[in-house]
Amino acid sequence: QVQLVESGGGLVQAGGSLRLSCATSRRTFSDDAMGWFRQAPGKEREFVAAITWSIGRTYYADSLKGRFTISKDNAKNTVYLQMNSLKPEDTAVYCCATHRASSTTYYRTYSYDYWGQGTQVTVSS
Repeated sequence: QVQLVESGGGLVQAGGSLRLSCATSRRTFSDDAMGWFRQAPGKEREFVAAITWSIGRTYYADSLKGRFTISKDNAKNTVYLQMNSLKPEDTAVYCCATHRASSTTYYRTYSYDYWGQGTQVTVSS
């Protein structure tokens, strides 16, 4: 079993920044990347960003490019999400998940196997 623990969420004013962390208890041969998703109240879960463990290739939701940056620390089995210029519409629960290597898409929830509990991000106007 793989356990994911997110941290770094909180309350921030619009225009501010937060850095989320996602630590995984272990990596397996079946996962090749880590992704971040978010879910706002009353909305579906949406893709935020993903990064591959090997070469650090990154994927972003088009609407978040330029404000969010995903990075990794292989030695710590940890992935980060730097969020800048935050807006009230970024308010959501942010979750990380392990991407299944056999899946060719990084943008869909069905490509991910293990999920963390999530961390709340609230952006006030």
